[in-house]
Amino acid sequence: MNNLKKIIPLALLMLTFSLSFGQKNADWDKIKTLKIAFITERLDLSSKEAEVFWPIYNEYQAKREELHIKGRKEIRQKIDESEKLSENDSAKLLDKYLLYEKEEEELEQTYLKKIQKVISANKTLLLIRSEGDFKRKLIKQYRDKHKDNK
Repeated sequence: MNNLKKIIPLALLMLTFSLSFGQKNADWDKIKTLKIAFITERLDLSSKEAEVFWPIYNEYQAKREELHIKGRKEIRQKIDESEKLSENDSAKLLDKYLLYEKEEEELEQTYLKKIQKVISANKTLLLIRSEGDFKRKLIKQYRDKHKDNK
């Protein structure tokens, strides 16, 4: 376990470095790997917790991604062109958007409850915070990279 604590930060640093100087298009596999390493380090899961946690979390992420793709296809593209819609079409699109937001919230609630059953409430809250921290860190790296390229 002690070696794992040394390896994870090193892997995170190496992946961060390669991401910073990588391809123009985001390499989603690297980002997912970084996120897993980041969350693993932050939550300090026991092997028993990790064995149960990761399948639930991965299933949640897959369903969340499906929902985002659906939302982008069915709603977000149309919202970008909303000034061209009639009032009736806008009302229907707004209803669809609200339903999408509700589905997203229900999905998160369902999986947070499942996750809380396998890790403590403290670690579940730490997971929520860690996801936000990871996102902010990734955005900062992206901005820093593009600021240097200008």
